[in-house]
Amino acid sequence: MSKVACHKFRVIYISQHKENAELIATQIFSNLTKLIIIAIFTTNRRSMSIAQFNSKLLDTVELLKLSRKGITIGLFEDIVKSSSYTLKEWSKFLHLTERTIQRYKKEKRKFEPLQSERIIEITKLNFKGKKVFGSKVNFEEWMNSKIIALGNVRPIELLDSSFGIDLIIDELGRIEHGILA
Repeated sequence: MSKVACHKFRVIYISQHKENAELIATQIFSNLTKLIIIAIFTTNRRSMSIAQFNSKLLDTVELLKLSRKGITIGLFEDIVKSSSYTLKEWSKFLHLTERTIQRYKKEKRKFEPLQSERIIEITKLNFKGKKVFGSKVNFEEWMNSKIIALGNVRPIELLDSSFGIDLIIDELGRIEHGILA
C-alpha cells in the first residue's frame, strides 16, 4: 500500500471510529514525525542537487551553513556543468590545481569553507548576471568583454578574488538600474 493510500485509509478509519480518534491521531502524528525525521536524515546524507542548491541562492543563512559545511564534489561537478566555465577556469578561481580537484573527486572530499564560499559567490554572480542580461549567452559575452568601468579588464579575470566578484556585482547593479559608467 502506498504512503498516500495508507494515510487516506487512516483518515477514513479515524472518521469511522470517533471514540478512539484522538489516540489514533496521536499514533499517526508519531509515525509521521518518524517519517519526517527519517526523510531529513536521509536527505542530509545525500549530496545536494543543483536544483536544491539554486533554491538556496537567495537565503544567506543557508549559504553560510553550506559554505561552512563544504560543497561536495558532486554538487561542484553539477555547478561546473551548468556554468560556462571550464574546470581549468574554476581551478584558477579557487586557487587550486586541476589535479587537486581531481583528487577531491577520487577521495569524495568536500571543498574547504573558503573554496566553498567562492563557488557560492560565483554561482550567485552568474544567477544575477543571467537575470540582468536576460540570457546566459548575453551574460557570458559581457563577462568575456573588456569593461571600461572595471579598469578595462574582462570580468572573468576578476573571479579569483572576493573583491573582484564584488566589483562585478556592483557593476551589474548599475547596469540593472540603468546607470552607465
